[in-house]
Amino acid sequence: MDTIPVVSRTALLLVLSNIFMTFAWYGHLKNLQHTKWYIAAIASWSIALFEYLLQVPANRIGYTQLSVAQLKIMQEVITLSVFVPFSIFYMHQSLKMDYLWAGLCLVGAVYFIFRA
Repeated sequence: MDTIPVVSRTALLLVLSNIFMTFAWYGHLKNLQHTKWYIAAIASWSIALFEYLLQVPANRIGYTQLSVAQLKIMQEVITLSVFVPFSIFYMHQSLKMDYLWAGLCLVGAVYFIFRA
């Protein structure tokens, strides 16, 4: 795995982490809506364990070449990139222009954080 650039390894691990995070945070709204909240919380915590098993190494790897601010902005871009398809295809929410506007704001954030 050392042949894969640090930024690519970080991004891949963060994408996988975000998939787990998104299901942990929002999947219970669809799958466990008729259960007690604490059952949903335990299920979410169980899923979140896998998020952290990927997120912690991602940030440690990324921090060897990226600043904390760069890691955070990368995380936010990935979060939106995972959340929008999840929202549309899994939660059956409609596509909103607000996703585009949020994405454009993140493009600006990427520009300012990653510029030399």
